[in-house]
Amino acid sequence: MFSDRFRHGLGQWRIEAEAPARVSATGGVLDIEAPAGLTLWFLPRLAGRIAIDYEAQAVSEGGAHDRVSDLNCFWMAQDRAAPKGNALARPRTGRFEDYDDLETYYVGLGGNGNSTTRFRRYVGTPGIRPLLPQNDRRGAEDMLVGNRWQRIRLTADGARIGFFRGDRQLFAFDDPAPLASGHFALRTTASHLRIRDFTVSRLA
Repeated sequence: MFSDRFRHGLGQWRIEAEAPARVSATGGVLDIEAPAGLTLWFLPRLAGRIAIDYEAQAVSEGGAHDRVSDLNCFWMAQDRAAPKGNALARPRTGRFEDYDDLETYYVGLGGNGNSTTRFRRYVGTPGIRPLLPQNDRRGAEDMLVGNRWQRIRLTADGARIGFFRGDRQLFAFDDPAPLASGHFALRTTASHLRIRDFTVSRLA
């Protein structure tokens, strides 16, 4: 359905950054260096039974923001207060709390100072981010490792919502009111990430 090989700039993306950040897409790699909260929205709206795939790396090369943490994402994001639920209808500041009013699926992959990896189904109410006990991971095997490329897959297959890391499914969620369309975003804070080989495909 969609792809970005990151050779022609950021024309398919919109940056919302809490503080000045460096984001580039050249040579097949999307490079994100953020001193504070940053959300990078993929502009096309997604709908139906889909899979979102990309490879990601948390950079640890001694840079100012090489924290190896917060490889996060939203998918199927909707804003009930906006026309047609468009999550991009109004810009946000990049602060994490600014996204509480979305309905969306969210995963935060942690590491170092952020000692949790979590899945949440946002309900569109500021200040409320429901978290089921089984979706709060703290084991070393669920944390990020610096400078290691890993394959990430997000799925929205009707009521079945999934998050995969490599050949392992970290989270499986059955949604009684599934989000059938919406937007995808990469999300991070105080970190340095690299992304490559981004695709969105339709599930059979």
